[in-house]
Amino acid sequence: MGYLMRRNILTYKAPPNNEGYDLICMHPDPRVSGPKFRIQVKSRLATDCDRGFPVKGKTLDAFDYLIVVFLNGGYFFARAKKHHSRDGHQQPEFYTMPADFIRTHHNASSSWEKVRTKGLNLESYRDDAGFELIAQALQIPYPEKMNLNKPQSSQNPASGKSAIRRYDSPIRPKTACAACAKMPFNK
Repeated sequence: MGYLMRRNILTYKAPPNNEGYDLICMHPDPRVSGPKFRIQVKSRLATDCDRGFPVKGKTLDAFDYLIVVFLNGGYFFARAKKHHSRDGHQQPEFYTMPADFIRTHHNASSSWEKVRTKGLNLESYRDDAGFELIAQALQIPYPEKMNLNKPQSSQNPASGKSAIRRYDSPIRPKTACAACAKMPFNK
């Protein structure tokens, strides 16, 4: 959730025990009407996992994107026999995959109904590239800091010359109380 919000994607947790999705994502500007996406989140703790995760067939139409998080918390399976668990500790990996990708790679023949990703090229879905898929679908521009004291140039269409626009005084918010209004910086 935090990684999505870091990319300026407004993200809410779905109600508890909600079937099919865990998060709801939308554009952060209330003046922009657009789609809202349902996100299902899956995670695997072990670094030496089979890179698969269960997805029930009945929930395949209940989400728009699925984010799988390989937490890489250490070795717990085959490698744990020869190595300490802590030896496998690595940074987590996030993969944001569209529902169509999940439907294509879903294996309904096993009782776990897993999506197996081992051997697949998932670089276009990994970490920030994956979060960017959601941001682009919601048409959210990358956030930039606005500096009100820095001169901003603008093009004058009549002369073709650039004009400098300066902000001589910073915008100050209205004060909440009478005592604050008397302070020297609010005059």
